[in-house]
Amino acid sequence: MLLTLEGIDGSGKTTAWQGLKERGVCGETALFTSEPTDSWLGQSVRRSLSDPEADPLAELFLFTADHAAHLSNLVGPALDAGRVVVSDRYSDSRYAYQAARLADRVDAPLEYIQRVHERFTIRPDATIYFELPAAEGARRSGATDKMEHEAYLERVAANYERLIAAEPARFDRVDATAPAETVIDRVTELVERRLAGD
Repeated sequence: MLLTLEGIDGSGKTTAWQGLKERGVCGETALFTSEPTDSWLGQSVRRSLSDPEADPLAELFLFTADHAAHLSNLVGPALDAGRVVVSDRYSDSRYAYQAARLADRVDAPLEYIQRVHERFTIRPDATIYFELPAAEGARRSGATDKMEHEAYLERVAANYERLIAAEPARFDRVDATAPAETVIDRVTELVERRLAGD
């Protein structure tokens, strides 16, 4: 099973991801991973994020290359071996964030990015969406790069809502304004339910 954690910056995905890992909710053989990865491709993505002049289309394909390598090297083999995979960010981040970046560059950017991915990506079995107002996300994250500012995060959140509307059965929402331990408890409950097939 492939479980993904999604939401805007500052919504607490990584904290919940770490909490799931520490609690052993997904079993001893579970693979906990994230995007961007720690590979040289992921490092290139991070360099691009810190460059305010980076071309949005070039940045999309850096993210896409990192995703493709992630699937080939980690996610695909783990799933083939029957392991649970939990990813802190995955393809939905690309659709939501990069579509917001490409809004003035290509027509229907969200659909364009989905078409780029559809031939090779692995669809998540379940996705937990951490719901948080954009202003709070910007405050928590410190607005340290171009993708952490309130106006941009509002566009990203709107793209997430479009993704959820298209596949409501795949997504579970979590109120990310709650205290961290409450959020982790709720995520644990949702993951256990998904793993049980409910």
